[in-house]
This record gives sequence, C-alpha cells and structure tokens, in this order.
Amino acid sequence: MKAKFIPILLWTVVPLTIKADLVPAATSQSGDDEIRHEEIHVKAPFPMQPVRVPVFPGRDFVITDFGARAGGQTDNTAAIRNAIAACHDAGGGRVVIPAGVWLTGSVHLRSNVNLRLAKDAVLSFSDNPQDYLPAVQSSWEGWECFNYSPLVYAFRCENVAITGEGKIEPRMDTWKRWSSRPPAHMEALKRLYTMGSTGVPVEKRQMAEGENNLRPQLIQFNRCNNVLIEGVTIRNSPFWTIHLLLCDSVVVRHLNVSAHGHNNDGIDPEGTRNLLVENCTFDQGDDAIAIKSGTNHDGWRLNAPSENIVIRNCTVLNGHQLVAIGSELSGGVRNVYVHDCRFEPKDKKPFNILYIKTNCRRGGFVENITVENIDAAGARFRMGVLGIETDVLYQWRKLVPAYEERLTPIRNIAMRNIKAGETLTPFRILGDKDMPVKNVTLDNIAINTARGQKNRYEHAENITEKNITIGTFLEEPDKDNPNR
Repeated sequence: MKAKFIPILLWTVVPLTIKADLVPAATSQSGDDEIRHEEIHVKAPFPMQPVRVPVFPGRDFVITDFGARAGGQTDNTAAIRNAIAACHDAGGGRVVIPAGVWLTGSVHLRSNVNLRLAKDAVLSFSDNPQDYLPAVQSSWEGWECFNYSPLVYAFRCENVAITGEGKIEPRMDTWKRWSSRPPAHMEALKRLYTMGSTGVPVEKRQMAEGENNLRPQLIQFNRCNNVLIEGVTIRNSPFWTIHLLLCDSVVVRHLNVSAHGHNNDGIDPEGTRNLLVENCTFDQGDDAIAIKSGTNHDGWRLNAPSENIVIRNCTVLNGHQLVAIGSELSGGVRNVYVHDCRFEPKDKKPFNILYIKTNCRRGGFVENITVENIDAAGARFRMGVLGIETDVLYQWRKLVPAYEERLTPIRNIAMRNIKAGETLTPFRILGDKDMPVKNVTLDNIAINTARGQKNRYEHAENITEKNITIGTFLEEPDKDNPNR
C-alpha cells in the first residue's frame, strides 16, 4: 500500500550575516614530509566551518619512472596505479603526469595523493568499458550501486587532489552510444529503482553487466574528506563530470570545464558539506552546478544533506541552469550561497538562473538558499530567473510506481541584485497544495524583456518582490515545463 508522509519541521529564518573572508593559511601539522592543511574561512549568510585544503609533501612520483609511455597508444593504467601506490606508501606527495598524451583506463586515487597534471599533459581515457571493471561502489542518479568505475575515482580517502595545468579528456565513442537509453538500459534503471526502494543491500545492486549501459562519472570523490580540485582543464565526460558524493571539506577552483554530452552537469555535490567552488568556467550540456542528496529511500537511508556550499566568481558559458537543486534531494539541501557569478551563453539558451525541482516521492527539504550579484544581462532564457517546481518526475512518472510519497518543504529562498536579458515568465513557483513554498525574497532584479506573465505563484506563501524592473513586457500565457 502506498503511504503518504508530509514532514513537519521546525524552522527559523537565518539572517544574512556575512562571516569572515579568506584568511591566511593555518597548518594542522608541521614538517615538509607530512600532510598539512590550509583553512579557508568563507563569507556566507550561515555558520560554516573552515574548509580544509591539503598541502602535500614535496615528493614527486613521475609516472615515466613507473613505465608510462606517452603518445596516446600505450595503456598506462598499471604505471599510474603503481605511482599512486608508491606515493601513498611514502606518506604522500604528487603523482606527476608530464607533458604528452597518456592513454589510461580508470585511475584510483588514494589518501595523501595529489594527481598533478603538468602543462600540456593530457590524460586520455579509454572508452572501453572493460577498462573500468571490476565494478566499484558508486551511484547512478541518486541510487547507490556497484557500477563501472568512474574514470578518476577516490573512495574513503583523506587529503586527495587533482591539480595542475593539464587536461583530462576521455575518448567518447562508446559513451555517446550508451547515452541513447535503449530498452535494456531503461529496464536496468527500473531494477535499480526497485532494489533501492525495497531495501536491497547496495553490494547486491550490481549494474555493470549485460546491456545496462550505466555510464560512469568522469570524476567521483566518494566519502572523501579534504579534497582539492584545482587548475585543470576538462573536455568531455561520459556522464556527470565532477561528482562529489558524501564528502566533507572540498575546494574546487580555477577549472575550465566543457562537456556537452547527455547528463553532462559540471559539478554534482551529493550529500556533501563544506564546499567552496570559485573562479571556474563551465560550458555544459546540462546544469553547470546541480546540488543533490540522493533519491527517495536511498536519500532517506543515508540522511546526509548537502549543506554549507558557497559558489562564487564563476562564469557559465552554456548550461541549463547556473545552479539546480534536485530533483535527487531526498537527504535535504540547505545553506547554499551563490554570488558574483556571470551567465554568458555562447551557443544555447539556458533555462533558469536558479531552479529547484522535486516531486511527491522525494521528501527531503530545501532551505536557506541565497543567490545574489548575478550578471546574466546578455542571456536569453528559455524559462526565467527563478523556477521552483514540485511535480518534476521526468520518465519516472510512468516508468516505476511510487513506493512511498513524501513532500519537500521549500523555504527561505532569496535572490538579489540580478541582471537578466530575455526571459519567459521570470518568477515561477509551482508549489504543492499540501505543502506550499514559503518565504521567497526577490529584490533588485532587472530584466530587459519578459514574455509570459510577470510572475506565476501557485501554492506559495510570503513571496516578497522589491525593486523589480522589466524593460519590455510582452504578456502571454505561461508555458508549462514539458519535463514535468
């Protein structure tokens, strides 16, 4: 029997009090041969612990010393694996990928290892699925499972990094074919959904078999602490580009990411806390940043909110949203601060600046989200500035049953100091009649042209509009999201 559960949660409005900015490094240990940490104190309208960044010993393990050969023809998987093992066993340092093209299969990082890509280095990942076996503990669209290894993978690591001026560029032929989602793939998704919904242990959810074709993530840090991703260029991805799953204390900065395949989000924090993303450029086929926390029963089981996330000084060249929240948000999302970013689409129309999406099967919560100082004056949006929808089910609406229904409280959302070019209905909130969206502030927002309604609020309470200007308003019926 299908149960319906509406959570009742106590809540308070968090005042917009800005904390101290970046301060000089404080080290947790001493000595050149030990792992040290910088502590970054970040401005945020909520209490946030310092983010710890690992500082690695001055030991280099160059992959050519372990038998690696450049040129893009030799399989260097074993050489890279051996260099990582030696670095880890020595107490930490840098595994150096020199200039050149280096063909490899999966790269599994270990604690205290910094994978350093030198200038003009290219890690060229094979597109042979056999190179990503045996299966590892991973997840797929919010459901934990064992699947093909992410191309770069770290599991239960501390003090781990990918840095440098080089490039990560997978070969894509197989992954492009797999993205078509044929019937066998959809049947695999149904099985995974059923296993997750009925409590089948994760180790029995073996998905890297047959024609399931569940594409691996490009980079996944899974249950890792003190993570740094800095400086590298990324071109293409089989699936989600950077997946931060159940991590604590992560810094992502100075990346140049471009991936235009199916489901190519830029960064997907999922059940991750204390995250700083700054000074990155995203050119995506899907959302630039998509904040998640598990799907349905898996999200409830893990009970790990994505929280204390700051995104600043980033530029989005293409992408569906600057920031999306959901729809896999069953563990909850709170305390997100996005500021001083630019949306400069080059090829495609984006959908929204901020999009929050859920449905009656998700549960979880979304609270204390602040987006301010966003320049999207040159962008023509397919939707608007803000979208909140509570009935987004995509293919799942008819594909699988609802084993249990839980609604998602959404409250305390603020958008300030926004410039947008052309939108449809700029502010669109479609709440649930049994749990309205509450406490949304829209302040100092300038839109060049809007086609649609000036706003559309259904099942929404305490919505405040201040200093909203629309240069040209062309009134038309609002268009529903075809993906609902």
